[in-house]
Amino acid sequence: MDFKVNTVHFTADGKLVDFIHEKVKKLELMYDNIIASEVYLRLDKNDTNENKVAEVKLLLPGNELFAKKQCKSFEEAADLAVQALKKQVARHKGKLA
Repeated sequence: MDFKVNTVHFTADGKLVDFIHEKVKKLELMYDNIIASEVYLRLDKNDTNENKVAEVKLLLPGNELFAKKQCKSFEEAADLAVQALKKQVARHKGKLA
């Protein structure tokens, strides 16, 4: 699986990228036909503490799954987005069976 992290108007440190990579890699254990994953990290321009946005896109053969979460930290947002994608992957596998 190809893994790509894109950050908008900032540079993510290695720990954050590694954390997100480990989370996304767990999706491959559920479904090994994942072609690629793209993660977009950006800061939202609102005044609340929950201004970190993580968007995760999975490319599957003939399909694309997407989840977007906004939280107080990028780690939390990425974790919630991956949890949402786990449900979508399970649903996708159920349709194929």
